[in-house]
Amino acid sequence: MSKINYYIKRIFSPKIQTVNEEYLKWLSFANAGMLHPGNIFCFDHAIKNLPSASPIIEIGSFCGLSTNTITFLLKKYKKENKIFSSDKWLYEGYDSSGNLGNSNISHEEYRHFVKETFKRNVSFFSKNNLPYTIEVFSDEFFELWDRASELEDVFGRKIKMGGDISFAYIDGNHTYEFTKRDFLNTDKFLVQGGFILFDDTHSLSGFGCAEFMKEMEKDSKYELVMRNPNYLFKKK
Repeated sequence: MSKINYYIKRIFSPKIQTVNEEYLKWLSFANAGMLHPGNIFCFDHAIKNLPSASPIIEIGSFCGLSTNTITFLLKKYKKENKIFSSDKWLYEGYDSSGNLGNSNISHEEYRHFVKETFKRNVSFFSKNNLPYTIEVFSDEFFELWDRASELEDVFGRKIKMGGDISFAYIDGNHTYEFTKRDFLNTDKFLVQGGFILFDDTHSLSGFGCAEFMKEMEKDSKYELVMRNPNYLFKKK
């Protein structure tokens, strides 16, 4: 099942807890994205209860809808945590030499468009807490984080990475292997009481990341906070 079909199927579920904020409705009208409304409720809970002022990290950014939602909730709860995000904007089905279906738009043009759309969206909606976005895959992101590297983000700003993490949103490669690696890398830096939310991990999603949740539920270091329908954990 594709992520889009899963999103459409689950978005109106009556069992999902949501956040009623007028601003977020306006944001979703203008900012492209596939952010499940249940994730927003998880964001809200995690950000309201952040254990420290350590950074928030986001693996996978697309057009910035989740990033802009996080910055809004940080403002709502008067938190000043920095945000670091990682995206290469190389999506499933990317073909560097092909076009999008029968169109005259190449995959590379589309990739560039999405990246520039992300930059435009967050520059407008998150201008008071602009994320430090690094154009790398998640494995490289964590290597840079582990080395406390200083580098330039997609906005041309110098930033030093590394240190503790208070909350991680994992929305990158949805295979079992990548999700597990993203978790293990996050776990090295996530503080006690910190949160980690895995996108598209409901059992009906059909993604490998949902299989990894069986292991997460057995991990004695983590407490399951909620399934809404995706899994939010807290480090004990």
